[in-house]
Amino acid sequence: MDLKALETFVWVAHLGGFRTAADRLNATQPAISARIAQLEEDLGVRLFDRETRRVTLTEKGLNLLGYAERMLALRAEMLQAVGEKGAVRGTIRLGVAESIVHTWLSRLVERLHYLYPAVSLEIEVDSSTVMREELLSHQLDLAFLVGPIAEPQLKSVPLCSYDLAWVASPTLPLPPEPVPLKDLARWPIITFSRNTQPFGAIQDMFVGSDMPAVRMFGNSSLATVVRMTLDGIGVSAIPSLVIARELADGRLKIFQAERPLPRLDFVAAYAKKPDSYIAATIATLAVEVAGTPTAGLLL
Repeated sequence: MDLKALETFVWVAHLGGFRTAADRLNATQPAISARIAQLEEDLGVRLFDRETRRVTLTEKGLNLLGYAERMLALRAEMLQAVGEKGAVRGTIRLGVAESIVHTWLSRLVERLHYLYPAVSLEIEVDSSTVMREELLSHQLDLAFLVGPIAEPQLKSVPLCSYDLAWVASPTLPLPPEPVPLKDLARWPIITFSRNTQPFGAIQDMFVGSDMPAVRMFGNSSLATVVRMTLDGIGVSAIPSLVIARELADGRLKIFQAERPLPRLDFVAAYAKKPDSYIAATIATLAVEVAGTPTAGLLL
């Protein structure tokens, strides 16, 4: 039995459609349909119900899914046990929080290419909320995002923790430190986008009858947050590691406020599936790279 057909069957089952499986496997939709049709002919059974817009497994298809996943997992185990590093191949869709892009991601990519030259990455930079949903819908194979992860369908391992810092341009006329929150509210607070953990935590700091209204400028681009802070538009709350150069040359400064900021705890997460061996391998490698002394330095 053709393992490529079984792999196609597994992805159609997980993604619920021939078009989405074609995108995932870098194939055309007719090619995906042909593989499934051949597999159904070989087995003499119908594997999918196609009466609705989203294809669903028949009873026979549901029975086959477990066997197919175990066969793919056994192939992966065989390659890892007896094959050369180049025999481990595939394309991994990797989601990454921007804080990691600005710190140690390039080191990981370099290390991965050296150890597993036949593994390709498709990298997507997005918020942790979006990446968590894309992991659950199998649009991503692996993600480095803010944890913890509570979904039972996902496996997660701790990666790294970064301190958030209050940051401002030296030209901004801040009062003496520690700056009271009431005074801090005079300026816009520039930070991660609205649907993120840091945005919510900072917003909660300014809740209270004695607190003035605070303007929150959420942004999905850390580079834009840094630029706005350099221009003196407001104060920002970002990881200090991503502005090492701006701090060193004095263009930005860290200051103490009345309330400290929370830490960002990152995890590597992937779906608990028998064919997730490459994602698990990259997650283990990411833990090693993130833990090296120079992992937080811009290269």
